[in-house]
Amino acid sequence: MSSNNKVAIVTGAGSGIGKAAALALLKQGYSVALAGRRPEMLEKAVAESGAGSRALAVVTDVSKPESVTALFDKTLAAFGRLDVLFNNAGIGAPAVGIEDLPFEKWKAVVDTNLTGAFLCTQAAVRIMKSQTPMGGRIINNGSISAHAPRPNSAPYTSTKHAITGLTKSTSLDGRKYDIACGQLDIGNALTDLAARMANGVPQANGSVAVEPLMDVQHVANAVVYMASLPLDANVQFLTVMATKMPFVGRG
Repeated sequence: MSSNNKVAIVTGAGSGIGKAAALALLKQGYSVALAGRRPEMLEKAVAESGAGSRALAVVTDVSKPESVTALFDKTLAAFGRLDVLFNNAGIGAPAVGIEDLPFEKWKAVVDTNLTGAFLCTQAAVRIMKSQTPMGGRIINNGSISAHAPRPNSAPYTSTKHAITGLTKSTSLDGRKYDIACGQLDIGNALTDLAARMANGVPQANGSVAVEPLMDVQHVANAVVYMASLPLDANVQFLTVMATKMPFVGRG
């Protein structure tokens, strides 16, 4: 497929949601920089895409400013501009009570999920406000944990609530530069990380229950839809979830 002359960066692109989104954008003709910490996974995704020079693997640790700077520099050098950033990289912590959580685990989640999204957003805004034509779109992976926690998930839930604040601030501050920012909240997409849902996971009432899952391609399609809008339109918040997962109501 010929290029649509748009350029995207996807973080956490070596597997799961990030990989699915990157492949979907490449299929639509985007040039995509796939960022992640595991080079072998990134190279596998690039090879699977069949997109040739439109797919660029960049080993990146989003929690480190110098690594983020290198990601955006390499993207500009390869493709010349930036139209879409999908802030997707994220990690969790052990499911233990807040009183037993080691500080190092808390800090790792905050550094990746929140600080990483901030650093990437900062770098993207600097490019988008200065390029011609000006502007671009930032999509944040908020998760339904941006609305309600699972048991023993204080680090992850706290960062995802914070992502909502980052999304709103970026949406407001980006207006004058034609930068749109929206949040995609995802529930129970079938990836390696979420596969445990099929075997039963703890519920708020103390029970363990099997939860329905949905094809991750639905998430990728949502990213493509949000990315495809003209910059005078924005999906501020979008939730895509397995229909019967225990989220709406009281389980």
